[in-house]
Amino acid sequence: MICRRHALFLALAALPPTSLLLPSAAHAQQAFQRFIPFLVDLDGWQGKKADGVALQTPGSSLVTATREYQRGAARFHAQVITGPAAQGALAATRTGVNIETADGRVSSSTVDGLPVTRTFNNKDKSGAILVALGTSAMFSVSFNGLAEDEALTLARKFNWKAIQAATQK
Repeated sequence: MICRRHALFLALAALPPTSLLLPSAAHAQQAFQRFIPFLVDLDGWQGKKADGVALQTPGSSLVTATREYQRGAARFHAQVITGPAAQGALAATRTGVNIETADGRVSSSTVDGLPVTRTFNNKDKSGAILVALGTSAMFSVSFNGLAEDEALTLARKFNWKAIQAATQK
């Protein structure tokens, strides 16, 4: 499973250097800054400083805001993503896929009124939760060293509806 940060880096590296020139640095900063307040502190977890990226190309815009958390050996990574990257990742939420094997599972359902896809790997207690906030916006978490139910409980501590409203501005 590729790390979301690495996937974003690969997507940015594939773009021509001229497309990385933003028309307005202030606008780009504001684009991801609006999501930072939603990446809340989690009780019992050490949260790193939230950060983000805004990328505008002709006809497209990608915005991410991320925050990493640690509790002992356990890791939890929360991210808001808007743009084409979110559209592609959300394909699984639209299919309603449910797969279970001895190694893990993938399931789609509705949680708090929003489409959610969860993956879980039994061996290393890792996975991801994708929450569809619209056709091109999502909230996602990835985790290591946590039970699936605990990861979902943590993910629900973030205000999905408020994040959804912020993605539509």
